[in-house]
Amino acid sequence: MKLNNGLEIPQIGVGTWTLRGDTARRNVCLALEAGFRHIDTAQGYENEAEVGQGIADSGIPRQELFVTTKVATNIMREGSEAVLHSIDESLDKLKTGYIDLLLIHWPVKDCVKHTWQVMEQSVIEGKVRSIGVSNFNRHHLDDLLGYATIRPVVNQIEVHPFMTQEENVAYNHRLGIQVEAWGPFGQGDINVVGNPLLQSLAGKYGKTASQIVLRWIVQRNLITIPRAKPNHFAENMAVMSFNLTDEDMKAISSLNQNLRSNVLNDPETFPW
Repeated sequence: MKLNNGLEIPQIGVGTWTLRGDTARRNVCLALEAGFRHIDTAQGYENEAEVGQGIADSGIPRQELFVTTKVATNIMREGSEAVLHSIDESLDKLKTGYIDLLLIHWPVKDCVKHTWQVMEQSVIEGKVRSIGVSNFNRHHLDDLLGYATIRPVVNQIEVHPFMTQEENVAYNHRLGIQVEAWGPFGQGDINVVGNPLLQSLAGKYGKTASQIVLRWIVQRNLITIPRAKPNHFAENMAVMSFNLTDEDMKAISSLNQNLRSNVLNDPETFPW
């Protein structure tokens, strides 16, 4: 997928949320060996060093990779110097030379502007190639664009068949901002892939329900980062090999309930 700064990001990557220690290192290495080139982590995941080691262990040339990390909410609240220091720490832990995409993890009230300005400086200094946001709604974007000198390239938001975010996606696309779907299968008590419609479509296409969900996301021209689970790598890579009909795309979208995987994940009310 082409970003508004001319760079490209692999449409399907692997997320590393909840992965810790040697599991994070091993799964990242295995994902790269399986053919993935897009790795997503965050300061708040507390696994950047292990992710970096997994990248090193894979032996994949740096220029073939796209690495994303995110500025943590507690760091944003500590001010500009803390944000600047955290970016340097991320670079040291990842040992990738530069960060392909740096995101604001959450729109922390009264902390977005100074964080964004530090991120813009990191682009100018060559530490970061692209900057963007995560979990931003329309008004958050409007506020940011009022002072930003570098436009966000990505907004990473929760998207799955029970949380389609159609208006938010459309608004981002109108602004030239790509949307990246986190939590494509739902989390916690939400069992997206167990839905009867998705199970039926899996049978129709000879695929798994997870593949149906990922294909629905891909055909919406979204980026996505399902969790780095080695037993699903081949399955996730294979979603580029078939197409859903327009009718089936609409049917999946009709499952929308505006249902977040966790009530705390609402950018308007989150407690951080």
